[in-house]
Amino acid sequence: MKITTTLSTKTDKHTQKSEILLRLIVGKVNGKAVAFRAKSRIFVSPERWDATAGTIQTDIRTTRVMSAQKRREVEEEKQALQETSSNLSALISEIKSKFLATPVEQITKEWLEDVIDRYRFPEKYKFNEEKPAFFATLDLFLNKHKLSEVRKKNFRVIYRALQRFEIWNRTTLDLDTITQETLRDFEEFLRVENTFFRKDERSNKWSCINEDYKAVYEAYPETRTPQARGQNTINDIFTKLRTFYLWCIDNGKTTNNPFRHYKIEECVYGTPYYITIEERNQLYKADLSARPALAIQRDIFVFQCLIGCRVGDLHRFTKANIINGAIEYIARKTRDNRAITVRVPLNAIAKEILERYADHGGDKLLPFISEQKYNIAIKEAFKLAGITRIVTIRNPTTGEEEQRPINEIASSHLARRCFVGNLYKQVKDPNLVGALSGHKQGSKAFTRYREIDEEMKQDLVKLLE
Repeated sequence: MKITTTLSTKTDKHTQKSEILLRLIVGKVNGKAVAFRAKSRIFVSPERWDATAGTIQTDIRTTRVMSAQKRREVEEEKQALQETSSNLSALISEIKSKFLATPVEQITKEWLEDVIDRYRFPEKYKFNEEKPAFFATLDLFLNKHKLSEVRKKNFRVIYRALQRFEIWNRTTLDLDTITQETLRDFEEFLRVENTFFRKDERSNKWSCINEDYKAVYEAYPETRTPQARGQNTINDIFTKLRTFYLWCIDNGKTTNNPFRHYKIEECVYGTPYYITIEERNQLYKADLSARPALAIQRDIFVFQCLIGCRVGDLHRFTKANIINGAIEYIARKTRDNRAITVRVPLNAIAKEILERYADHGGDKLLPFISEQKYNIAIKEAFKLAGITRIVTIRNPTTGEEEQRPINEIASSHLARRCFVGNLYKQVKDPNLVGALSGHKQGSKAFTRYREIDEEMKQDLVKLLE
């Protein structure tokens, strides 16, 4: 299936614009090439149409010699062209989506015209709709329900996965008819979606190897190719989906609750691994003079180990967050619900690091880089510092135990674990540690830190002597 665009040769006398025409190439059906043409109901000036590319030209530039009035007119035209181009792209995406959800024998010229008309003039069909569609209700939930930006972003990932599931299963999701079987089908889809892709070892790029699924993914892609999803990830997806359904029930959108007979598994975590205070100091004192850029990120990681914040909060810090010898902030993950200020006094090493980069320029607290590059730098710094001991982890995809060098799996979250783990080892009061780490009271995270380490075991055995 392919959609091409051309511009009509007819020009409206009043607007001086021509209509964009669409051609839907279905492909071969019963050995015959099938294609349909239709009017898009979208108009553009012929001089702003790129006939070769079949696109609207939106790159109109202003010059210094233009008058203020002319510059304003050009900017207004540019904005209008960008909106028209977006409308055209959205219409094409809608046609592709409907095409994928419709049996090929039902694709006709009348079908194409109906899809265009419903998309361009939805108000004509409002009175035929008794209730909002599934995704319209999900949009309403995301706009009305109190959610942090991070959680909204996570819901959007689920949103697109549901759109792909709907097309792939050739079904229509409906609040009133989704059952526990639908949920199980969606769970199975989440487990196998990654098998539709393969990574090219030379280019290091992922590509879709399932021809039937390729068009589905092109309609609703992700910035990151779907990877194998473990049970904890799937549990998190269904917990969020259940939150949406409970909101729908509370707000009278439906009386159906498919989760009544669908059990979400308990998340299973391994014992948290974290570096000791001695290892943290070993990392800090490691000679990285040959890698000055890496040394900077090493220092930032050590600083994060000393304040225990999440990396998202760390990268938001400015010099204004330092107040009376402490760092103060509202944890982003919880600020929409509780808005409690976290205050962590800075120790000598933390102050030393801040002093070292006091003149780095800009308002940011430290010379941060992207989270992805930061995580790569952490792994490299661990390796060069000789912190490569083997740790036992739980593979998030398979659920099986694995032994890995700590430098290979080190990331920004390890700094938070270092802070929490070492404090909790000394003070078994989760609320006290939580006041410094930003964990909410009663957080289940602390139960994973109730680890009896080797030193404790030796002390216990000595009691039997």
